[in-house]
Amino acid sequence: MRRTAAVGLALAACLGAAPFSTATAAPAASKSGVGLDRYYDQRLGWGSCAKGPGDTMGRDLDKAGVQCADVTVPLDYADPQGRTITVAISRLKATDTRHRIGSILLNNGGPGGTALESPPEFHAWMRKTGPRYDIVGFDPRFVGRSTPLDCGLSVGTNLFSAGLSRASFERQVVFQKGLAAKCRATNASVLPHVTTRNTARDMDVIRGALGERKISYFGFSYGTYLGTVYTQMFPGRTDRMVLDGAIDPHKFGPRMLQEAVGENEQALADWATWAAARNDTYGLGRTRAQVLATIDRVIKASARGPLTVGTAPETFQLDDTQIPFVLFAGLDSDTDTSRTSLAEQVSVLNKAAAGQPTRLSPRFAATLRFVVSGEQSHHGSVQSAIICGDTAAPRDPEVYWRDIQRSRAAHPRFGALANNIGPCAFWDRPREKPTQVKHDAKVLIVSATGDPRTAHKGAVALHGLLPSSKLITLKGANRHAIYGLYENPCVDNKVNQYLATGKLPANDQTCSKQAG
Repeated sequence: MRRTAAVGLALAACLGAAPFSTATAAPAASKSGVGLDRYYDQRLGWGSCAKGPGDTMGRDLDKAGVQCADVTVPLDYADPQGRTITVAISRLKATDTRHRIGSILLNNGGPGGTALESPPEFHAWMRKTGPRYDIVGFDPRFVGRSTPLDCGLSVGTNLFSAGLSRASFERQVVFQKGLAAKCRATNASVLPHVTTRNTARDMDVIRGALGERKISYFGFSYGTYLGTVYTQMFPGRTDRMVLDGAIDPHKFGPRMLQEAVGENEQALADWATWAAARNDTYGLGRTRAQVLATIDRVIKASARGPLTVGTAPETFQLDDTQIPFVLFAGLDSDTDTSRTSLAEQVSVLNKAAAGQPTRLSPRFAATLRFVVSGEQSHHGSVQSAIICGDTAAPRDPEVYWRDIQRSRAAHPRFGALANNIGPCAFWDRPREKPTQVKHDAKVLIVSATGDPRTAHKGAVALHGLLPSSKLITLKGANRHAIYGLYENPCVDNKVNQYLATGKLPANDQTCSKQAG
């Protein structure tokens, strides 16, 4: 569920209060546990973001005026005198110091998404308000540059379909069990500490190390869950908070994709209508039903034997457990650019199912490397570790199989993906219970009605759990993560007004996909 602009895949306030300025701030808030003072009080060594001549991202950040630092945090907050790790942060300092609001911390979702690179783009999206903030990106613990975790997996994701048969499901059971075993064999000492609650604790250390009494926050997707957890563990320590693509915290866990399976089927159907109007270009069918039938034929063909796509020296073998993920990855947005990309990919798969030679675009080749190779093992490793470390999953494979079978009629392309077994079924039990929402928080929630990653009903549920929150609903869009990325003026302007004033709208707001 990470913000797709970061990886090119489908894979994230006080009403009436004056803006908070560190120029008149009280000392950092009280520490969150015995023995943590040295972490909260640490002096950060700000410097270049570039880690060497080949670090393009770091050089770009340097050119944009961003500085980077490492924050030291305990591996285990129950043992603050024990082993430590580092969390990489970046900061684009406020230039309008006279009207400075404070620091805003960014999370791009995932779980497993980086945000070290994000301050410059957020500065642009925030327009006139950007210069009033210290914009701070960070890579959460074990992500990116923050003591990275890598189990040496053969894939970049564990999100696969169960396929069309019991035999393909049984292969998935063995495969997913192997992913869990690989992580346990390579990283057993740290896995219990790869959790959202520990990342929230790290966030509070970052707040303290920055010298902020309160901190603002912007989270996409999984970042909305992280932000919610922070408000519950550290109530009263946030200023302005925006949660875009929000998750129902009661539903976060290994099986949360079940909540959006209907939205994915609908997004695929809407895309099929778009593709049907362009049959002369893509040859997938002249009606929605014909396009969906083409997809079904492709999946059935891959179940009989893997499809060969691409040309030497880079070819891929794709079966009925992998193709549904390719479709899922292409449904993050309903823009013409995203829909064109998916249409090109399905056209390639359709030709492969007919035994015809195919050529891959660079983007499609990158997606397939993510699916079938260990090139992005780090991403799959840390995403699994966070989700499995937060919430326990059913252990019995038959639970998954029954759900898969029940889902096939209503959700023929994605039911076996959303209900499939994963590595969490074989993971060690989490050390902490999931966070319960007991404290209200004044946050701004943003959601699209057709979000195919974090369903809109999750945002509505979060809004209900936080009575002082306000909800901006983008109607008619099959889009995950809106602010800045979808270029919807209505949403962007309302978010920026909140970030500038700290005042939530008086009422929930609705924007149209066609807003100008």
